[in-house]
Amino acid sequence: HFSLHQNYPNPFNPSTKIKFEIPLNVKTTRWVVSLSIYDILGREVRSLVNENLKPGIYEADFNAADFPSGVYFYKLNAGEFVDTKKMILIK
Repeated sequence: HFSLHQNYPNPFNPSTKIKFEIPLNVKTTRWVVSLSIYDILGREVRSLVNENLKPGIYEADFNAADFPSGVYFYKLNAGEFVDTKKMILIK
């Protein structure tokens, strides 16, 4: 099954890792996957992943050195799967 894990570390400064899993599916061997970061107002501030990925476990790095402290959200879209989680940047 698809899975979006909590980022680590959280809270973070200035970088964190976001792990996600794409399942093996008999219908397709690749998924169009996007992983984006949003600010508290819902504006997309960074796109970390936007590509076709094979099933497996992936980890994306987010460096927020240029961003102010605050609450951010990250959202994974893959096929019909969508999940969003919250993370906190403290400088």
